[in-house]
Amino acid sequence: MTETTITRTGAYRPRPISFLKLDESAGWRLKFYGIAAEGERPRPELVKTAELLIPTALPSPAAHSGGDDPYDIDRYGVGFVIVHDAPDYAFVLYHWWAGENEVHQRIFSTLPNRLGAMRPHPTPAIGCVWELAVTDFERRAWLRHVLTNTDGPDLEAYLAEHFEGEVSPSRP
Repeated sequence: MTETTITRTGAYRPRPISFLKLDESAGWRLKFYGIAAEGERPRPELVKTAELLIPTALPSPAAHSGGDDPYDIDRYGVGFVIVHDAPDYAFVLYHWWAGENEVHQRIFSTLPNRLGAMRPHPTPAIGCVWELAVTDFERRAWLRHVLTNTDGPDLEAYLAEHFEGEVSPSRP
């Protein structure tokens, strides 16, 4: 077996994750999170770009009952968005809940200084270590408030719970 070399672009640094807002747009209710390599929050113009892309990035209509086609599954008009102002790219990850227990995702990206050129990310990535911390939190919140809630699914409780913190090797 050949040895694999990983070339790192710099030393790992913890990054803060901030809950930015609950956004209602195009029939969707979305929890917005921000991650920035520099500073506490992503640039406001990147957050605005993420908001403007909602009708393009997410299915329409937001809430939908699946039909006879097995690939046409229910979706509930709720999800979360991760806006990541990274050094090499500006990323927006759109996630929505469908089919009771599935999170669906679309990633958009561009060079940091070309926000107007944001488009679907060209590789089959699912997220970086910082973004996956948000995804893990959201998975747990969905389990708690929707799938295992003994009183039945509670989307309002799900939307009210959000993550804030720092992702470091000792803390997820």
